[in-house]
Amino acid sequence: MNIFDKIRKFCRSFRIIVGLVLIGIGIYTGIIWFYLGVIPLIAGLVDFCPICIISKKCTPKNLQQ
Repeated sequence: MNIFDKIRKFCRSFRIIVGLVLIGIGIYTGIIWFYLGVIPLIAGLVDFCPICIISKKCTPKNLQQ
C-alpha cells in the first residue's frame, strides 16, 4: 500500500462525513445550499478519488484487498 492508497482511504470517509455535515447544516439553517453536501457524499459513496485520477499512482480498486 503506497501513500496515495492511504490518502484515498482517508479521503473517502472524510468526503462522506463532510457531505453529511453540509446537508445537516443546510437542513438546520434552512439554506438551500445544503445541496452542495450531496456532491462530496456521492463522491465518497462511489469511491471517486480525484487524486488517483491525477497522479495515476493508486492501486486499482479491483486489486485492492
